[in-house]
Amino acid sequence: MRRCVVAIRKAALFGLVFAGIAGAGSASAAEAAWTASKCGAEPQAPAVKAATVAQYNESVDRVTAYEKAARVYNACVAAQANREETAISQEASARISHVHAGSAAVQSHIAASFQTLSANLAAAGRKLGHH
Repeated sequence: MRRCVVAIRKAALFGLVFAGIAGAGSASAAEAAWTASKCGAEPQAPAVKAATVAQYNESVDRVTAYEKAARVYNACVAAQANREETAISQEASARISHVHAGSAAVQSHIAASFQTLSANLAAAGRKLGHH
């Protein structure tokens, strides 16, 4: 019976932990197609059979094995996602910097043109006696 209580507690804890992990980032349908190709196949949750004590004990063992495999797989997926997200972020940052530099150059050029034009008009006005 102790094994039963331990298994129930473990299953409940696993469910809470995994639900928190799974709910941490909900993807839209368009983003759902991403997969962690370097992590292999996602482990499949086993069926729980409890018609007999032997089946129940086997189910506990299968759930425990699944829990270990799922945690390893989830860690791999999280690491791969983090690497890819970082690469995308760095690429976007570089593109933003490029656009910003181009925009700043245009603004600087226009400001310099206005400054030169204003100085030329002021000098011409003084020369012609217009203040």
